[in-house]
Amino acid sequence: MFDAMNIADSGLTTQRKWLDAAADNIANINNVSRMDQAAFQERFVVARAAQYGEPKGAYVAGNMWGDPNGRVVLMPGHPMADSQGRVRVPDINLADQMASLMLAQRAYQANISVAERAKTTYEAAIGIGK
Repeated sequence: MFDAMNIADSGLTTQRKWLDAAADNIANINNVSRMDQAAFQERFVVARAAQYGEPKGAYVAGNMWGDPNGRVVLMPGHPMADSQGRVRVPDINLADQMASLMLAQRAYQANISVAERAKTTYEAAIGIGK
C-alpha cells in the first residue's frame, strides 16, 4: 500500500540531487583556472529506474563529469593568465543548465503531488474503516 509513497520519495531524492548538480554547475560557470590546472567540471547526475526485485522507484547510479580541459580563452591581464594571456574556463552552457533546472523542478513537483495524493488516499482509507 505504501509503494506510491516509496516511489515518490525515491523520485524526490533523485530530483533533489539533479537540482543540486545543475545549481552547482551554474554557480561555477564563471570560474577561471590557470592553464596548468583543470577547469571546473560540469556534473551530470546518472539516474536509473529500479530493476525487478529492487525497491521500486528511481535512484542516482552515479555522476558523470564534463571535460577537465574546459575551454581555453584569452584574458590578457587576468591574474591567472599565462604568458600568452590564456586561462581555462568551464565548458558549461547556461541555457542547458537552466533547462535542466526547470526539468528537475517540474519532476520534483510531480513527485510531491504523488506523495500528497497517496497521503490523502491513505487517510481516506483509514476513515472508511471507522
